Amino acid sequence: MSTPNPFSEYSYDFPVVLTASGLQPQQPQSLLAQLLANVASTNPGYTANLPGSMVEDVSSTDVAAISLCDQAKVETVNSLTPYGANLFTLGQLGTIYLGQGQPGLPTNTSVLVEFTGTVGYVINNGFLVSDGTNVYQVQGGGVIGSGGTSALLTALAINSGAFSVPANTVTQLVTSVPSSITLAVNNPNAGTPASAAETPYAYRSRVLTAGLAACVGGPRLIKTQIGVQLGAQANLISVQAASGGIRVVVGGSASTYSIAYAIFSSIPDPSILQGSAVSSGRNVTVSLIDYPDTYSILYVAAPVQTVTMTVTWNTVLTNFTGGGAFPGLVQAPLAAYINGLGVGQVINVLEMLEIFQSAVEPVLDVSLLTRLVFTVYINSVETAPATGTYAISGDPESSFSCAASAVTVTQG
Repeated sequence: MSTPNPFSEYSYDFPVVLTASGLQPQQPQSLLAQLLANVASTNPGYTANLPGSMVEDVSSTDVAAISLCDQAKVETVNSLTPYGANLFTLGQLGTIYLGQGQPGLPTNTSVLVEFTGTVGYVINNGFLVSDGTNVYQVQGGGVIGSGGTSALLTALAINSGAFSVPANTVTQLVTSVPSSITLAVNNPNAGTPASAAETPYAYRSRVLTAGLAACVGGPRLIKTQIGVQLGAQANLISVQAASGGIRVVVGGSASTYSIAYAIFSSIPDPSILQGSAVSSGRNVTVSLIDYPDTYSILYVAAPVQTVTMTVTWNTVLTNFTGGGAFPGLVQAPLAAYINGLGVGQVINVLEMLEIFQSAVEPVLDVSLLTRLVFTVYINSVETAPATGTYAISGDPESSFSCAASAVTVTQG
């Protein structure tokens, strides 16, 4: 005859409800009430409120033990963050975010390799190459661009230790490639021997940074991937909602295959990609070969709109002679504002008014300005703010470009 578990009917309220302050320990009074209720459920008439009794002493001791257990649970749950996780838990988070369960790997000997071959072929993250002695693993992946070469990709030695990697020695493909694909690899420069082991603090920082990426297919991740892959300015990358999916608009002059690979690495389904809502001539379609499949990646190349402007100002001071300094004070910050606008973002005249006033304030108190008028030209066409607003709209899929010399400042 088996002995029943005396604790099987006990129920302790150990909630895992996280607020902005994290999990909080329960008060001893609450734990004592739960303990007494559970004991009384199997022992009718049980009482433990007689001062100095053995029963009361046992229940008080038990509450202390339960409090320690509750606190251990709180500390464990609240440590599930790259900020405070113990090394084991941090390694589990690293496996999720980085695909790397312990610090140290990034300090292994590394080498920059360049692939040549079939245009559009995707070199996946983890692709293995060798110099005949050591094997190296490609980090992040890449793609063969329109010129038949990839960007330089970082490859880390899979074995630890510091050793030299002479230039033009990493020439062997370890990962198999289908016969229909032409592919070769080389390292044009010498590799970098391993340095001292990565500290847990540095690893913790990398795990935290990696965890900031948004979900696959989300606009934030697409922007992050394109920015990381290309070093592109954030304001030249736009992910817009479109009927049937999303529209990715990218400015600048980066490789079309690099842009396509960054998008391919960020989305769950290429069919969600939509073309231009303005002109199909802006659409760029790139075929990527992730063997045995070929995917068409569609994005919109953002045109550049040239902005020129005239700023007309005046002052109540009839004998003011400092106006000659105004162009040198305001041209650069106004041009920087225009160039910093994102794809499809409007030009806000109110912001330009503030920029102008802040720039000239060392020369003229802004309370003495009596006139400040902006005349803005987009691609040589005078463009006024929308009725009832201070917002000047351009092409929703284009970026702005403005040279400091394109800002004319006159008194009148």
